[in-house]
Amino acid sequence: MKKRIVLYKALSHDLLARLQAAAEVTTVDLARPDGMARLRDALPGAHGLLGASLRLDASLLDLAPELEVISSVSVGVDNYDITDLDRRGIVLTNTPDVLTETTADTGFALILATARRVVELANWVRDGHWQSSLGPAQFGSDVHGKTLGIVGMGRIGEALARRAAAGFGMQVIYHSQRPKPDVEARYGARRVALDALLAQADFVCLTVPLSAATEGLIGRKELALMKPAAILINISRGRVVDEQALIDALETRRIRGAGLDVFVQEPLAVDSPLLRLANVVATPHIGSATEDTRQAMARCAVDNMLAALAGRRPANAVNG
Repeated sequence: MKKRIVLYKALSHDLLARLQAAAEVTTVDLARPDGMARLRDALPGAHGLLGASLRLDASLLDLAPELEVISSVSVGVDNYDITDLDRRGIVLTNTPDVLTETTADTGFALILATARRVVELANWVRDGHWQSSLGPAQFGSDVHGKTLGIVGMGRIGEALARRAAAGFGMQVIYHSQRPKPDVEARYGARRVALDALLAQADFVCLTVPLSAATEGLIGRKELALMKPAAILINISRGRVVDEQALIDALETRRIRGAGLDVFVQEPLAVDSPLLRLANVVATPHIGSATEDTRQAMARCAVDNMLAALAGRRPANAVNG
C-alpha cells in the first residue's frame, strides 16, 4: 500500500508526478477560505507533509499520528518545534543549499538600493521632481571600498563576502560563533566581536537563523553603536531586529538607512511606519523568489520526502 502525502504547496507537473508515482497525494490549497479545514481533514493517516510558510503546531500534529516526515520548502525552520518533532519521531527536512546564491543576490541588491537611494530617487523622478542637476540632497553613498559587516557567516554570509571582496573591493568583517578560516583566507575577512562589527561597518548585513539566541539580537543598544552613515540590511528573519528600535533609529537618522526583506509580521502592514520612511527599502521577502530557485527548492523538497518515506536518511534532515 502506498504511503500518504499531504501537499500544501503548488508543484510543477513533473514534480507532482514524481510524488504521485511513489505515494498517494492529497493536495490542499491553503489560500482557499476552507484551506485549513481541508488540511485538518487530510492529516489523519498522513505519513508525509510537504509545503512551507505554515506553523505546524501541536494541535495540527496531533491529527497526524502516523506522520513520519515534514519536508519544508524553505531554509528557515523556525516554524517548527524541533523538540516536539523529535518526541513524536518525525523527521524534518529543509532546502538549505539551493537558495544560497539567490538570497545573497537579494542582500547585495538591498545594499546597492539603499546606498544609492535607488527606490527613493526613482520615485522622485516619477513624481516629476527632476527639474535640474542633482545636488547634495540627492546624493547617496558609495559601496565599493567600504566595510561590510556580516552577522552570521554561514553559506549566505560567505556568498555575500565573495561578492563584496571580489566584486566591490570591500573590506569584510564578520561575527559568528566559530571562526571561518577558509572565508578569511579567500576574502581577507576578519572575525570580530559584534560590538566591534557594529562600530566599524558601513553596511551591517544580518544572515543569522532565528533562534532564542538571535531573537532581538539587534536592539537599541546595538543600533546606537552603528555609525550615523551606516546602513542595516536584514535578509535573515524579522524578529532578529527590535523593529520599533529600528524605526526610532531611522526616524531620528541615528543610522542612514535600512534594506529589509523580512519583518516581524509578514505581510507587512500597510500602515507600518517603515513604509513612511524614505531611507527604507522594504521588499516582500523576495530572498529566494526567482523561478529557477523556487523550482530547485521544490525539487529538493520532493527528493527529501521520497528518501524519507523510502526509509533512507534525507540529505537535508534537520533532526533525527
